[in-house]
Amino acid sequence: MRQLNLDQLRTLIAIVDLGTFSAAARALHLAQPTVSLHISELESRLDAPLVVRGNRRITPTAAGAALVERGRKLLRDTDDAVEAVKRQAEGRVGRVRLGTSTGVLVDLLPQVLEALGEEHSGIDVEVSIRGSYEAMERLAAGTLDIGLVAIPQPPLRGIVVTPWCEQPMMAFVPQRWKAPKRVTPAWLATQPLIFNEATTHMYQLTMEWFADAGFAPRARIELNYDAAMRSLVAAGYGAALLPLQQSTDTGRNDRMQILPVSPKLTRRVGIAHRQHAMLDGATLSVLKVLTAFSQA
Repeated sequence: MRQLNLDQLRTLIAIVDLGTFSAAARALHLAQPTVSLHISELESRLDAPLVVRGNRRITPTAAGAALVERGRKLLRDTDDAVEAVKRQAEGRVGRVRLGTSTGVLVDLLPQVLEALGEEHSGIDVEVSIRGSYEAMERLAAGTLDIGLVAIPQPPLRGIVVTPWCEQPMMAFVPQRWKAPKRVTPAWLATQPLIFNEATTHMYQLTMEWFADAGFAPRARIELNYDAAMRSLVAAGYGAALLPLQQSTDTGRNDRMQILPVSPKLTRRVGIAHRQHAMLDGATLSVLKVLTAFSQA
C-alpha cells in the first residue's frame, strides 16, 4: 500500500469538521471534484469507506473517525517539523512553544507577551497549560521550548533552570468563615480543604508546609485549575492555599478572604529550557524578554 497523502488526509478532516464536500472545498480552496477525488482515492488506498454521504451532512464511519483522530496529530506533527526548519532558517522569526501553569499565565505572562509583541512581532508564542513535571518532560523530549516551572526541580540532563519570580502563598477562605488574621497549619488543617492534585509541585509544597507543623490533612477535592479552586472557595466549598496573583487578588472580594499564612510560604518559579547552544534565535529572543521581567 502506498503511503498516506497528507493533502487527502487534510481534505477528509475538513469534510468531517465542516459537514459537506462543498464547504471543505471552499475552506481548502479546492475544486469540489478534487475534494471528491481525494476521498475516493483515500478510501481505495485504505480499502475502507471513510464517510457516510447523507442528505445534509457528511459523517465519518468508524474507520473514518479513527483516521481523523490520528490524522489531526499527524498533521500537527508535520506542521511542527516544517516550522522547526523554518525557525532554524529564519532565526528570530518563528514559533516558540511555552508551557506554564495557570497562576503564572494569569498574573505575569500577559505583560511578557505584550512586551514580546512590541519587540519581536514576528515571533508567535504558542502557550499551553502544563504542570511543572510535564513541562520538564516535554523540554527533554524536544516538544516544548520554554517552561515556566516551580522550583526547585530535580536536575535533568541538558535542561537549564534559572529563578524567575516568587509568589507569596496565601490562604483563600470563604468570606462567611470565621478565620484568624494569620492562618496557621493548625487552624487550616481542621477545615475542609481544596488541594492541587497529588502529582503537582504545588501539592508537595502545601503538604510540606503542613508537615513541618506536624499535620497531614486530606483534601475534600483535588484539581489543578487555580480559577476553579478560587470559585469553589467563593462558593464556600472549602479553603485553599494558592499563590497570590497581583492582577486579580489585590482588589476587594466579597466572597473570599485572602489571608497571610504563618509560617510564610513562597512559591518559586523558574525558567526552564535546553542549553543555549541548542536554541534557535526565536527562543533566545523570548528568553531575553522573560529574563527582563525576572522578579526573583
